[in-house]
Amino acid sequence: MLETLGSLTTSPWIYAVVAVSVVLDVFLPVLPSGVLVITSAAAAAAAAGAAGSSAPVPARVPDIMALLVIATTASVLGDMAAFRLARRGGARLDRVIARSRRLTRAHERLGVALARGGGALVVIARFAPAGRSVVSLGAGKTQREVREFLPWSVLAGMAWAGYSVALGYFGTQWLGAAWLGTAVSVVALFAAGSLAVFLLRRPIPTAAPAA
Repeated sequence: MLETLGSLTTSPWIYAVVAVSVVLDVFLPVLPSGVLVITSAAAAAAAAGAAGSSAPVPARVPDIMALLVIATTASVLGDMAAFRLARRGGARLDRVIARSRRLTRAHERLGVALARGGGALVVIARFAPAGRSVVSLGAGKTQREVREFLPWSVLAGMAWAGYSVALGYFGTQWLGAAWLGTAVSVVALFAAGSLAVFLLRRPIPTAAPAA
């Protein structure tokens, strides 16, 4: 899989592939959008290292800043698409959500968290497997205002994209091999996801009743 993604990073369509993958990841969490971003950043780091040596440099490698901007923008666009869909989803979406304990619990938790200014939940959930889907749909389903959700979505997209790009780029520079940097970075990405799941499963503290 890593070899296939590695060859894709030298394609002129890499930015479009990253953008589409990140947008659709909110609806299809099985898409390897994080792995794709990491692999692209690793290819850029490997090319930067090869530029000062006799090793061949690929003709096309992703630009780090462009990759960061595209991944962040696509993340926000995907979040808002799911948010809007949930706000206008109607009875059919209600039935789908009602059949999922995970979504139902998320809606309850999200409404309380955002009402208390706890939008950091959106940022944490961005790293959890399927957490982005649950939070974006939950925010729309609970009829949160755009101004309540959008800033946290932007922050979440920046944090996730920055973390993924930094993992691939600096991991490859430190480890000296694109395949090794990519592999270690993917493990680190999944470790962050596991930590996010742990934080999301913690109970939300309730205020003590007034005496």
